[in-house]
Amino acid sequence: MDIKQKASLFAIVSAAILAIGKFSVGLISGSMAVTSSGLDSLLDVFMSGMNFFAIKKAAKPADHEHQYGHAKSEDLAAIIQSLVIVFSGAAIIYTSIDKFLNKGMITYSRLDIGVMVSSLVFTIAVSTVLKVVGKKTGSKALMADALHYMSDLYSNSAAIIAIIITYYTGKTYFDLLFAVIIGFIIIFSAIKIFRDGLSGLMDTSIPEKTEKEIENIIDAMPFPYAGYHKFRSRLAGNKKYLDFHLLICRKALVEEAHNLADVIEVKITEKMQDIDVTIHIEPCPNNCELTAETCVVLKMRIQKST
Repeated sequence: MDIKQKASLFAIVSAAILAIGKFSVGLISGSMAVTSSGLDSLLDVFMSGMNFFAIKKAAKPADHEHQYGHAKSEDLAAIIQSLVIVFSGAAIIYTSIDKFLNKGMITYSRLDIGVMVSSLVFTIAVSTVLKVVGKKTGSKALMADALHYMSDLYSNSAAIIAIIITYYTGKTYFDLLFAVIIGFIIIFSAIKIFRDGLSGLMDTSIPEKTEKEIENIIDAMPFPYAGYHKFRSRLAGNKKYLDFHLLICRKALVEEAHNLADVIEVKITEKMQDIDVTIHIEPCPNNCELTAETCVVLKMRIQKST
């Protein structure tokens, strides 16, 4: 089990503990606020479970039916989760406005405060772990899960603030105000996760800065290197794919050309994690005396640097 799967499993167990705790306190106190929060934690268990299986699927090696691997499983999970997050944000806004217009009763107890504060601490821990591991591994599924728990953090914080203000002022519209603000924060935050997941499914190129770093590695190669073209890249989950045509001096031996391609591949994989490099070797089309001194490409490189 890799670090991504461990982080996802940690989120599942934490969400399950929160759901059991909130449901227990909600049944004892009769608070619908806490019971609803328990349902939200139950949804977290489902979403984190889906992410766990998506990450596990993405980690599988390529097979006959999926010759480029299963990395896009994470992109698909991120899109599904972003849609659920948007729905959750819209539901919070709708329910809050409906409750305010129909003058629904809002009651809190000490048990409610206790479980919400405990939930806040748990949520901070889970969200931090998922975000750190997600950034470290480039996992879109974990980043989406981190955002989902962060939305819980916002809603739990808002609930605690609303409880305190409502208790001291007796005005229940603060509950509506905080809930609506948090609902919009959740919706707008989910848009980035949706776009990132969609970019993976649509084979979007790797970031321009990363491409430039790779091009600098290629262009720094010595003779018989003679340039490159047809440079392409794409993203799939946390995996990067790169292919290009490497131009080699026509006098170079096949073994010499292959060794140069190996050097380029090693240098790229040393600098970038989770990247698959495919290099097609072609003879240089330029006319020269086939020496390092007369190489047209090397001369152009020297002129460009001066």
